[in-house]
Amino acid sequence: MAIQFTDHEIKVNLKDKRKLKSFLKDLFASEGQGLKELHYIFCSDAYLLEINKEFLQHDTYTDIVTFEMGEDPDVTEGEIYISFDRVVENAEKFNVPVNQELHRVIFHGALHLCGFKDKSKEEDALMRKKEDEYLIKYFGSLN
Repeated sequence: MAIQFTDHEIKVNLKDKRKLKSFLKDLFASEGQGLKELHYIFCSDAYLLEINKEFLQHDTYTDIVTFEMGEDPDVTEGEIYISFDRVVENAEKFNVPVNQELHRVIFHGALHLCGFKDKSKEEDALMRKKEDEYLIKYFGSLN
């Protein structure tokens, strides 16, 4: 089971990678989802916009795009692209620390790969609740 973090054309100062990898493994286990491989790619708005257009036919900025790459629905092999530009902007918008917002998005992508959706109002409310739950477990509190 491998979890990787890669900076693409930007530099993200992600602290405690070993702790985060262990926590993500526990998150998948807690949600009853197997994990084979997970690759986070931190990138710019421009790069993620191109991915969003090419693969999802969405011509909009977003903070995250998640891809399930494997064949087995019970075992995750995924790639998660995160726009650090969007993370910084959203942290300012919601008045939260950048590190907290970054981890929220990291957990958000993992939760998508565990089967959680956020298209409807109800799905989005559950996703936010799960994000908060894992942020509190990881940091001990919010903010």
